[in-house]
Amino acid sequence: MSKIVSLYQPTDFIVHLADDALILGHRNSEWTGHGPILEQDIALSNISLDLIGQARNFYQYAAKLYSVSGKPVVTEDILAYHRDAWDFKNCLLVEQSNGDWAKTILRQFLVSQYQFLLYESLLQSKDATISAISEKALKEVSYHLRWSSEWVIRLGDGTEESHKRMLNAVSELWMFAPELFTKTNYEKEAEANGIGTDISSFKPKWLQKVNDIFREATLSSVVLDSEEWHTLSGKEGRHTEHLGYLLAEMQFMQRAYPGCEW
Repeated sequence: MSKIVSLYQPTDFIVHLADDALILGHRNSEWTGHGPILEQDIALSNISLDLIGQARNFYQYAAKLYSVSGKPVVTEDILAYHRDAWDFKNCLLVEQSNGDWAKTILRQFLVSQYQFLLYESLLQSKDATISAISEKALKEVSYHLRWSSEWVIRLGDGTEESHKRMLNAVSELWMFAPELFTKTNYEKEAEANGIGTDISSFKPKWLQKVNDIFREATLSSVVLDSEEWHTLSGKEGRHTEHLGYLLAEMQFMQRAYPGCEW
């Protein structure tokens, strides 16, 4: 499958957008039935559905491009369920384990803030389909950002225990934040062709927004130094062990019964 994915380079950017949304959506879905209270259980489940819907839109478009280019035909299901971990282009942040509620909330907040700025920028994409998908996704992400921001403040400025858990979440997740703004070759190519965007351009705004919420949450301000980024690059297929376990669960049905449909 890796050979298919690498044949048509412009689609790598689209698949990357889909992978980020799918993996985070699946991670959040693991909370369904296990949320701290019913209302928030439902809220996070709905966010999962939004993200998986975004992923599906991008996968469908990528599959169409593969077909148009004359390369082997793939479908959205093949892209989601029949690739191995090294074929996925999601950032490392979205694949991290759920941990406790604080870690899940912080992960969602950091990604939602990034997605909001990303989709807002992609409204100007020369690719009409990417622009249209981004416009729809932006409405959904606006809610995700508001919801997760409120929870970061609620936990950070809550009890001694909730504050401690938020600090632990920052300690575990912040190391993966610089990758969001570290450009891959396919991101640079998409930007050069007017399809993508300069992700580094909204890094200062992202960091400012994050620190604004952190201050309200009585958490220490953070810095984002991409020059110190020396870890794996999920966007280039080098992942943590977490993704393998996630895919084993998510892909089981299609792997065990190829071509099955609901």
